[in-house]
Amino acid sequence: MTHRIITLVTALFLLAGCSTSPTGRSQLVLMPDSQMNQMGLQAFTNIKQKTPVSSNRKSSNYVECVTNAITRQVGGHWEVVVFEDDSANAFALPGSKIGVHTGLLKVATNQDQLATVIGHEIAHVLARHSNERVSQKFAVEQGLGLVNAVASPTSGTGKTLMGMMGVGAQFGILMPFNRVQESEADVYGLELMAKAGFDPRESVNLWINMGKANKGQPPEFLSTHPSHSTRISDLKARMNSAMQLYQNARNTGKRPACS
Repeated sequence: MTHRIITLVTALFLLAGCSTSPTGRSQLVLMPDSQMNQMGLQAFTNIKQKTPVSSNRKSSNYVECVTNAITRQVGGHWEVVVFEDDSANAFALPGSKIGVHTGLLKVATNQDQLATVIGHEIAHVLARHSNERVSQKFAVEQGLGLVNAVASPTSGTGKTLMGMMGVGAQFGILMPFNRVQESEADVYGLELMAKAGFDPRESVNLWINMGKANKGQPPEFLSTHPSHSTRISDLKARMNSAMQLYQNARNTGKRPACS
């Protein structure tokens, strides 16, 4: 009897949690956005306590300039912090939190390439990818321990949850977004940067730079991420529509000048 009740409750959650991503993909989203925002805030607070924040005001202003141009297209108040970290990385969390590593500024060599990465990370948040991953875990385990993990992000379950949110490296566990979510963030991120007036053609150059900077990475079939060549091919396939958005943005006066 108990097993039947659990099965019924889980089924109701699954039906109630059906959602559609910005690209039209069906996804399972069970967690309240307010709960995900709380997790994001807690994770960001912990990262700021563990990772040095850059004191380079020029770099911070530059990153904020690019970020603000993109977030104006989606609304809300977004906090962005530049962290002293040599890895070419960035992340965004539910609750409108964005982190950029100083190492990324050596690989993303202009504002348009930086916008490619920031647009991609914001797309993860807007597409509710973290919620989707936590919801999948909830569906499998009936959510046992998930609520407690919010209050204790350094616990075993807490680290797993933070890994699902895309900040696993900072919490000692690496759980990158899957290929479908990464590809979706590429597509949606390309649209966001183009609408903000950044040149989408530079997205290709960004991934060329990433490929050069990450020699020795495993081949695509051993990784959850699309390979750099696959990403470049997919971006090129969508370039015509992105260029139309870019031209429309430029024609309406959206011409970011971040340096």
